Amino acid sequence: MLQDSASPLMEQLSYFHDHTLMILLIITVLVSQLMLSLFFNKFKHRFLLEGQMIEIIWTILPTITLIFIAIPSLRLIYILDEVNNPSITIKTIGHQWYWSYEYSDFNNVEFDSYMIPTDELNKFNFRLLDVDNRVIVPFESNIRMLVTAADVIHSWTIPSLGVKIDATPGRLNQISFIINRSGLFFGQCSEICGANHSFMPIVLESISPLNFTKWILKMIKL
Repeated sequence: MLQDSASPLMEQLSYFHDHTLMILLIITVLVSQLMLSLFFNKFKHRFLLEGQMIEIIWTILPTITLIFIAIPSLRLIYILDEVNNPSITIKTIGHQWYWSYEYSDFNNVEFDSYMIPTDELNKFNFRLLDVDNRVIVPFESNIRMLVTAADVIHSWTIPSLGVKIDATPGRLNQISFIINRSGLFFGQCSEICGANHSFMPIVLESISPLNFTKWILKMIKL
């Protein structure tokens, strides 16, 4: 099962996932029924040499099926790439093996985010998933994430937001998302980037716009 969606993007991805699975289920049931009927019946046709009509049908039907999958898929690709009037821009830089974040809209607030070692965890932390500095964003705001890397290819991924974008050295990629609710959202690097690839988690905390303003003011004073 997919994680509970926390953004409109992930909701659309979940709908597409269910839509495609339903088509696959229909195909599987149909083909299984045809194969079983072939195994267990004893019908024979001595003079069957060709069947142009059935060949036309089993060529056209898969084409129609693929169109039903391709149209929503293409629509989703364009939705995922669209960036409309972002409220906040955050620059994310992947390193071996931690993440750096820069809030360039707010007097260049920046910090590094490392995984909390096992021997420093408290009872509220998740092993291998929690970090010392979380990405803080307001919910119901359009967030633009600019992603790059300083050394090798990384990938900034949070499944519950439907966000996965490669961090490539010398290239600046961007993605836009809106979070529906407050909460903690966990992710990990999903490109094999070296020995400690498993130890550079991502934690995004979604809070109210008012609390976000207070947090930004506190960071600027620091």
